[in-house]
Amino acid sequence: MARRPLPRILSNGSAQLARSRELARTAADSATDVLHPLITITRGLRRLAAAGRRRWTETPKEKRGALLFMVASVLLVVALLPYGPLLAAVTLMAAAAWKGRDRGPAAPDGPDESQTERLKVLYESLVPYFSSAEDPEPLYAHGGAWDKAFPTYAFDGGGRISHLVIRYPAYFTDGEAEARARIEHLLAAKSGRGREYHLTWDEEDNQLTLSVLLPLPVDIAAQRFVTTPGETVLGFTDPTQVRRTLPLTYGEQRRDVPPVVWRTGLRSTEPHLLALGQPGSGTSTLLRSIALQALQHGDVVIVDGGGTGEYACLTGRDGVLAVECGLTGTLASLEWAATETERRLIAANRAHQAGHPPPDDTKRPLWILLDRPTAFTHLAVADDRKDPQSLLQVPLRHGRPANVTVVVADQLDSAGALTDAVRQHTRARVVLGPATAEQVESVLGAPPHTTPVDQV
Repeated sequence: MARRPLPRILSNGSAQLARSRELARTAADSATDVLHPLITITRGLRRLAAAGRRRWTETPKEKRGALLFMVASVLLVVALLPYGPLLAAVTLMAAAAWKGRDRGPAAPDGPDESQTERLKVLYESLVPYFSSAEDPEPLYAHGGAWDKAFPTYAFDGGGRISHLVIRYPAYFTDGEAEARARIEHLLAAKSGRGREYHLTWDEEDNQLTLSVLLPLPVDIAAQRFVTTPGETVLGFTDPTQVRRTLPLTYGEQRRDVPPVVWRTGLRSTEPHLLALGQPGSGTSTLLRSIALQALQHGDVVIVDGGGTGEYACLTGRDGVLAVECGLTGTLASLEWAATETERRLIAANRAHQAGHPPPDDTKRPLWILLDRPTAFTHLAVADDRKDPQSLLQVPLRHGRPANVTVVVADQLDSAGALTDAVRQHTRARVVLGPATAEQVESVLGAPPHTTPVDQV
């Protein structure tokens, strides 16, 4: 039987289709060449707008009014000049053309070979924790596809992971601290030790976000911080949860850095502070910084249990009532502080009952700074005398309405010698220097939200 010839449309359809695709591709290339200047200018305008939006976001709120006034003044001057709008338009188009030019070869869409190998190793290390034999469609399996588990990733200049979003199955026990700790320890080990990682668990969407935090500046010198009365700067942190910034000068630069601000006063929920750290971690330096800030608006009583003489520079300054290094002077100063707290409470109560404002001598803040008070505890026990920490009960319990603030700094290995009153009423906590996750949790009452690093 002779075969019938195929219809004409089927016999030469593929050739016509290929010819049509070639014509469409040629037309698209020609249109791209013709419209290339317009595309470049449009890209440049978009980049300029993004840069202006970023500049506006980075500008502090208190400086935005001055920035708006300056921009409006420039626009007014340009509008009044002869041919000003035309020159401004030409300048804008030239800047957009320069900004929108091609800046070299485009970056590759996916990770390179070394980055892919890192992601594969990280994926394989997570398989024992995120897999189950009963899972019909496992997200994690040996030899599986890592791109489904890591939808977003980024690398730094050294080829190490700087940002990673990890998907995990719903049956993983992300509500248990031990399970989380195992995953966080593994990620810190596989992503590179010696860096600080911020880990965010999204239990609702079953996602874990890993971000590498940049090292904090270590060359910020003591200076006048832009704060209000009742605010004390304890240090500086990352802009992850702090939206406020302070203008600081360090080195030859001036930048806005997010601070760690401790608020004291009548409405403070954490009126007293406890700072703990390893020897040489900076607890005495923190107390000196707090003393310098407190002297701007109040009086200070300092107790130096270390006996190193690091507070001798404050002796004789206005507002420094006492700097005690011995047991006898410490007991006398703390007894006076307890009596002064009671006097302020009685005076404020009488004024309130009489319908008068509190006396001025009860409004001025009084700060009691104690560096290593546990050293005096051992001396008091040896001499069969009163423990100086027992004299802190009245300032700790009733210090907030009397404008009395207590700050205690000691070492981590001596935290057990602190009295119950000190531990219960010092709700503002600071841990300085390198410390394990267990030590941080025992002091702060919650595990740290970042991985510990060797050098702080």
